Amino acid sequence: MRTRTVLTAAALVAVGALFGWVTASGRLVDTFAQNKQAEPQPAPGPDRSKLPIPLSPFDGKIGKTYKESEAAWQKPPAPPEGAPNVVVILLDDVGFGQTSTFGGLIPTPNLDKLAAQGLKYNRFHTTAVCGPTRAALLTGRNHHECGNGFLMEWATGFPNYSTMIPKSTATVGEVLRDNGYATWWFGKNHNTPDWETTVAGPFDRWPTGMGFDYFYGFNAGETHQYYPVAFENTTPVEPNKSPEAGYHFMTDMTDRAVARMKSSKSVAPGKPFFMYFAPGAMHAPHHVTAEWRKKFAGKFDMGWEKYRETVYKNQLDKGIIPAGTKLTPRPDWVPAWETVDDQKKKLYTALMENFAGYFAFTDHEVGRLLDAVKELPDADNTLVMYIVGDNGASAEGGPDGTLDEIKNLNGIPTDIKDTLANLNKLGGPESEPHYPVGWAWAGNTPFQWTKQVASHLGGSRNPMVVSWPAKIKPDDKPRDAFLHVVDVLPTILEAAKVPMPDTVNGIKQKPLAGKSFLGSFTDPSFKGRTEQYFEILSNRSIYVDGWKANAQHTLPWRQDLAPGNWDKDKWELYHLDEDFSEANDLAQKMPDKLKELKAQFDAAAQKHDVYPLDDRGAARLTSPKPPVPGTLPGVKTFTYYPGATRIAENAAPPMKNRSWTLTAKVRTEGEKTEGVILGFGGVAAGLSLYLDKGVPVFDYNFFEKHTVVKGKEIVAAGEATVEVVFDYQGEKPGGPAAITLKVNGKSVAEGKIPITVAGRFGIDTFGVGEDTGQPVTNAYKSPFKFNGTIEKVTITVK
Repeated sequence: MRTRTVLTAAALVAVGALFGWVTASGRLVDTFAQNKQAEPQPAPGPDRSKLPIPLSPFDGKIGKTYKESEAAWQKPPAPPEGAPNVVVILLDDVGFGQTSTFGGLIPTPNLDKLAAQGLKYNRFHTTAVCGPTRAALLTGRNHHECGNGFLMEWATGFPNYSTMIPKSTATVGEVLRDNGYATWWFGKNHNTPDWETTVAGPFDRWPTGMGFDYFYGFNAGETHQYYPVAFENTTPVEPNKSPEAGYHFMTDMTDRAVARMKSSKSVAPGKPFFMYFAPGAMHAPHHVTAEWRKKFAGKFDMGWEKYRETVYKNQLDKGIIPAGTKLTPRPDWVPAWETVDDQKKKLYTALMENFAGYFAFTDHEVGRLLDAVKELPDADNTLVMYIVGDNGASAEGGPDGTLDEIKNLNGIPTDIKDTLANLNKLGGPESEPHYPVGWAWAGNTPFQWTKQVASHLGGSRNPMVVSWPAKIKPDDKPRDAFLHVVDVLPTILEAAKVPMPDTVNGIKQKPLAGKSFLGSFTDPSFKGRTEQYFEILSNRSIYVDGWKANAQHTLPWRQDLAPGNWDKDKWELYHLDEDFSEANDLAQKMPDKLKELKAQFDAAAQKHDVYPLDDRGAARLTSPKPPVPGTLPGVKTFTYYPGATRIAENAAPPMKNRSWTLTAKVRTEGEKTEGVILGFGGVAAGLSLYLDKGVPVFDYNFFEKHTVVKGKEIVAAGEATVEVVFDYQGEKPGGPAAITLKVNGKSVAEGKIPITVAGRFGIDTFGVGEDTGQPVTNAYKSPFKFNGTIEKVTITVK
C-alpha cells in the first residue's frame, strides 16, 4: 500500500524551491525573496537550463478516491516576472544611406519616429546576404555554424552550406516559447531547405518546427507581392482578393500581425509575445502602385554621385557618421552619371523612383504595426528592435536594372531596349523590377560595395533602431558599439531574464557566438564586439579590436562568374577606429598588421566552419539538391494528383536541361472545359499546360519570351490523354528543345524553343490542376483552375 505524507506550507515552499517552483502563495514568495537578499540564492522559478520545462510539481493530495484527495493544478512554464514583449522587425536589402533616419533621401517618417523614442545604432552588422543573416539572428550562432553559409537555392552537401539548421542551434523562438512566450513569425522565411517545403515535410525546419506558434509568410528569398506563395503555418493559402482589387502582401501580413497581437493581448494580457516581423521589402521584386511611385517623380534626377554627396552631408550633419569620415570614391564598375545617355537616365531614375515608392509604402505599413504596439496595455514594456536590412543595398539588378530580376539571378543579362519597351509595367503584377548597380552603390553611402560583398561595409553594415520605453531613455546621438546580428538573440534573452539553455529536447546546444548588448541601452560608451569574421561567396573579412582586413572576390551582378584563384585576391587593411567608412587602405603601409589579420581570419574560418570556400553563383543553382525526403532513389517517373500544388522548385521533378514527357489523364466536356493541367513557375519564367475552351495549349516562358504550342481542335468530351514531349537538344545547360503536343497519342502541334531556362524559373511553384500564385502567362488569370476532371499527371524524365 502506498502512503502519502501531507506537507506543511513551509515544507511545500522548500520543495518548490528544490524543483525551482514555489506555491501560489504570494506571501511565501515575498518572504523567500527577502531571505534571498540576505543570503544569495537562485531566483525562484523553473530550471530554465534544460528545455522543455516540465509542469510544476503537484502540490495537492492523492487518496484512494476524490473525497479524501485535494486537487491542485500543475502550472505550465511561465516567463520571468516583468519579461517584455519583443518585436524584431527585419527589412530586406536596405543600404546604410537610404532611410531619412540615417541621412538618406527616402522619407521614412515612422522609422524616424521610433528612433526619436529610442536609440540609433550606426555600427551594427549583418552577414551581407539574407538567409545567412536570418539564420544568425534566429540562432545566435554564426551562419556557417548553423548550416547557412549561403542561400538554400544554392545549397551544397557540406554541413555549413546545407541550409539545414541543426537541432544543436535552437532558435530564439524555441527558447522563448518554452519559457512561456507566445511566438509568431510573419513574412519571409529563407531558412527552410526548399526540398523540405512540400506537404510531405519534414516540418521541423519550418517556422512552426523551430519554435514559432504561428507562421504567416513565404518560404523563399523573395515572393511576388501581388501573387505571394504564402503559407499559414504549413498550409498554402491564397490572397483574399486580386491585385486589381488592391491586394498587396505587405498590407496583408501587417493586417494579420496586428490582428494576432491584439487578439493575444485580449485573451491573455499578461502573457508576453515575441514577434518576428520580416517583410519581403525591400528585396526585389519592387512592387508598388503608381500612386506611391509618383510621389518620387524627378526626385533622383541628380544622379547617384550627387545622391551620395547629399546623403554624406546629411549623415555628418545628423551625427550618423563621425566628423572626419571620408566619402569613398566612385568605383570603376559604376559609370559617371554625366556619361549616361538620356534613355538610360530615364530608365535608371524610373527604377529608383519605383524603389523609393515601395520603401515609403513599406514604412507606412510598418508604421501601422508600430501604432498598434502603442495601443497595447503593456506598450511601455515592449522591446522593439528594428534592423533596417539583412544586408546592404542590392546590386543584383545588374548594370542597367531590370523588369525581370529572376533573369539576372540566372546569369542572363537584360537588354535595355526590352526594359524600356515594357516600362509601363513598372511596379505592377507583370513586372519583377530591380534598380541598377549605381543606385545600390549610392544607397550604401558612405561605404564601398553592396549586398553579397561581405568583405566591405557596403555589404554588411546596416542601421538599427531600438525602443523600449520602460527601460530606454531616448538619445539622439547614435550608439557606436561594434555589433553583429548574432548578438540579437542573447540581448533578447537577457532582456527577458531567460538563459540560453544547455540542452533542448535532450540535445546539447552549441555555444552562442553572440553576446548581449543590453548594456548599451543605458551606457553610451558600451564597446561591443572585439572580433567578428565575415564571408559570403568568398568575399571575406576579419574585424579585430578596431582593425579590419578585407578580400573582395566576386561581383554581385555576375552570378555566372566564379573566378577561383583565391590566393590571388587582393587584401585591404583598414583601421575602423579612425576610418569609419573604410576609405584609407593601409595594406601597403602595414604589411605585418595585414599578415596578422589574415592569419586571424584563417583561424576564425577554421573555428566557425567557414571552409571550404565556394565562389560559384548560378552554377550552384543547377547543382543537384537532395530529393524530397521520402522519395525513392533514382526515380525518374513522378505521378501527381489534383491538389498537388505549391511544390517548391527543388522539390519538383527535374525538368531542366534534359528531355521529359508529361502525360495527363483527364475527363473533359469539350469546349466547356478549360483551365490549367500543370503550371510550373510564373511571370519571370516557367511552363504551363492548359485547355483554352477545350483546345490544348503548352506555353514555355523563357523570361517573358513565350513559345506557345497550341492544338487546332477541341479535345473531345470524355476521357482523354494530353501529352507533352519535351525533347532537349542542348549539349550544355539552357540549350534548345523541340516540343510535341499530343492528344490520345496523336500529335496535334509541334514547336521549337530556341533557348531554355538552365537554372531556376523563379519565385513561384509547381502544381497540378491550377496555376497558383503568379501566372506563367497573361493568357489567363491565376489560378485558372481546371474545371474538368484530372485523374493524374505523370512526368517521366530522362
